[in-house]
Amino acid sequence: MLKKKIKKRRVSKSEYFINITVTLVLILFAFALLFVPRVTLNAPLKEIININSSYTDKGITISDILGNKRIVKPLDKINTNKNRDYNINYTYKDNIFTYHISKKISVKDIEKPKIKLNGNLKEYYCPNGEYKEQGFSAYDNVDKDITDKVKVKKEKDKIIYRVLDSSGNKSEVVRKLIAKDVDSPSITLNGDDNIFLNLNEPYIEDNVTISDNCDNDLTSNIKITNDIDNTKVGDYRVTYEVSDSSNNKSKIVRNVKVREPLKTNTIYLTFDDGPRDGTTDVILDILKEKGVKATFFVTMNGNDSLIKRIVDEGHSIGIHTASHKYDIIYASKDNYFNDLEQVHKRIYDITGVDSKLIRFPGGSSNTISKKYSEGIMSTLTKEVLNKGYQYYDWNVDSGDASFATNPYKLYNSVVNSISHDKYNVILMHDTKTYTRDALSSIIDYCLSNGYSFDSLDIDTMPIRQRLNN
Repeated sequence: MLKKKIKKRRVSKSEYFINITVTLVLILFAFALLFVPRVTLNAPLKEIININSSYTDKGITISDILGNKRIVKPLDKINTNKNRDYNINYTYKDNIFTYHISKKISVKDIEKPKIKLNGNLKEYYCPNGEYKEQGFSAYDNVDKDITDKVKVKKEKDKIIYRVLDSSGNKSEVVRKLIAKDVDSPSITLNGDDNIFLNLNEPYIEDNVTISDNCDNDLTSNIKITNDIDNTKVGDYRVTYEVSDSSNNKSKIVRNVKVREPLKTNTIYLTFDDGPRDGTTDVILDILKEKGVKATFFVTMNGNDSLIKRIVDEGHSIGIHTASHKYDIIYASKDNYFNDLEQVHKRIYDITGVDSKLIRFPGGSSNTISKKYSEGIMSTLTKEVLNKGYQYYDWNVDSGDASFATNPYKLYNSVVNSISHDKYNVILMHDTKTYTRDALSSIIDYCLSNGYSFDSLDIDTMPIRQRLNN
């Protein structure tokens, strides 16, 4: 076999240097590429911005080989209050290269108008009647109020509301209609929610007023039941129930409280605003000495030992107020009960007594509460009863918070106001020194003139003043 002889070509010096040069250039170029920064667009190349909206350009991010980053923002300004297109340019220049990136931003109205329905998306109406339109409104971000542009189409079981704004954006809302009576009858008590009866006093029914969305007269459907036993002190209920032709039912309850009547020829001493060291303790000494029981409507004032002593010595304890600041107490229902609970908790923590006796600051007939909340007393007098409390006013004002500012005047005020022919619930304040100093003489006069003394409790028929707010 013949061997082919291969002849090697000799490389010239010029070719050698060319090859070396090309190789070096490629190496240098590859090395340079390592240091070329990476450019990233932080948002799409095409963006649509809703007119009148806020817009912040996210720019481009420049990243180098070392991981350093910087954000480059465009110089172009965008006015989002006008419909138009923008060509945005981003430029970055380093020591070697200059980079250009561009994108398109369009400002236009792309927001759909909003249709707001009065009532519900699903409306029920009487089977024997017709649906009454509840109304609607429409608003657009550019055109503003476009209610008059709403097109209403009524079909058998629905109503379709459509609207188109000036930019061609459409909205549609559908209200479903169902011929079915789902509303219960409305029952309103005639007379008071809470009625007090003297023991053995007959209960007189005030009945109720009933209305219904579909049925005209439901008088014959009323069912009234009660568990009243007016021969026994206790809390009773009168229940009223009614149903309409679609068998929707309603119920309401009237509370009837049978109480021992207040006794004529009797003195009920009541003290507000305490306790107070130096007056309440002396008043308790006098009451103990004379063998007389009284009622104290207390606050957060005074030493806890006085609260305990009131209960330990057999007196009734009730809640007056924590702050006695009318602008706070009578600003709202929540404010009143927050104030009440503070005193309630204090009494319970000290004595273990869950007191339900209340005297409103200023009495239930006060008018100053109107300055802070119209009708607040009408609300509170019902709410306290619903929560199981009883409020007590007075029918004899000793005057120790107004005109009777010394023991002599206070004594004359009380003895000239009491009567054998009535029960005498006397308003006094155990924070007054002249009340303290006149009390012994007042008790002596009452005892020597045939009066007896008693304290109020939860089963005592309350005395109430006429509401003025």
